[in-house]
Amino acid sequence: MKSFSQFIAEVVTQASDQAKQMGLKGDGHGDWYDRDGNLVAKTVNGKLKFFGKQRPPTPQERAEIGVQQQQAAAEQEKAEREEIRKKEGEAADLTIAFGRFNPPTVGHEKLLNRVKQVAGKGDYIIYPSRSNDPKKNPLDPNTKISYMQSMFPKHAEHIVNDPSAKTIFDVLKGAYGRGAKTVNIVVGADRLKEFENLANKYNGDLYDFDRIRVISAGERDAESEGVEGMSASKLRAAAVKGDFDTFRKGVPKALDDENTQKLYATLRKNMGVKEKEVQSEMWRIAPKFEWKTLRENYIKGNLFQVGDLVENDNTGLVGKIIRKGANYIIAVTEDNIMFKSWIKDITEKFTDVSGVPSDQRLVATDEYREYVQRLTSNAPILNFINKFRRKRAKRNVS
Repeated sequence: MKSFSQFIAEVVTQASDQAKQMGLKGDGHGDWYDRDGNLVAKTVNGKLKFFGKQRPPTPQERAEIGVQQQQAAAEQEKAEREEIRKKEGEAADLTIAFGRFNPPTVGHEKLLNRVKQVAGKGDYIIYPSRSNDPKKNPLDPNTKISYMQSMFPKHAEHIVNDPSAKTIFDVLKGAYGRGAKTVNIVVGADRLKEFENLANKYNGDLYDFDRIRVISAGERDAESEGVEGMSASKLRAAAVKGDFDTFRKGVPKALDDENTQKLYATLRKNMGVKEKEVQSEMWRIAPKFEWKTLRENYIKGNLFQVGDLVENDNTGLVGKIIRKGANYIIAVTEDNIMFKSWIKDITEKFTDVSGVPSDQRLVATDEYREYVQRLTSNAPILNFINKFRRKRAKRNVS
């Protein structure tokens, strides 16, 4: 019998296959774009819902989609509760969640509650990532975790400040090293497949669990005004715009107004973006809501060049870009782990690589050609590129 997570994965694959056949590109959150970057469809109940050629959905269509997504989310949560109930005799040694929480929101409270529900009588640990940069991760780990423990008092003792937990692999290796034989990983529905692939791919290599289950925390609707639509991106955007009222709505009530004001001020200070620069910087601060501008800058070569060091916001993996797609990159870590990421889910670690500043690595320039030539002398990267090409060649033959 198929598990619910397998069923969801198959449904998502069906919608993805249909979109790819039509030449559409997804953003990883159910939105599908044509070659010109226009939003033309959305995944609803595992199927593509189209809005008409080259036009965004109308307010009425968005409202209908919202209702359908809420119904689908309720059905999914019900099915997963039933799955967990049936598998109470297979409870994992440990249930974990790994995320940025930058800043923590009421939406994250729903995630933590879900982690506790999945854990049942077993133990659970929340691992906030160590990512820290002025745009997408303005709170340093210590500050972020301190606020989380105040916002989510029911889960405070399960929120750990572990400097060694930089990636999901660090977390899993640590859990296995402490004796866990089975583990649950709770993630957002949009990240389910990514974590399933990575966690299981390296089981038996980096760690050796008897069972790894990746469980959805539920769907999120970015257009929703409620908890389901709340995200760290929205709070960062509100802080930059000077919109404290919206910011206050996204912060759990457990944090009083005085400390919420302090958090708001800290974010504004750490992001260092002047209000007059909001529109030009928003695509860096909240790329999910400024996808078109982000993609335009990517296509123009203003960011994410081959050889740049980037961090995957979801998994914490850091690697050099070895290949660029229409709206994604493929990178390889120092440990020769290859990962693929949507451009909205990565952050540049620094902009001066191999002595060549980013503004001198624009596509079609002599500097860029020389820069790429130096990169391709790296043996591990060459091996990964050749391996990728062989796999692609086999697929084309078959």
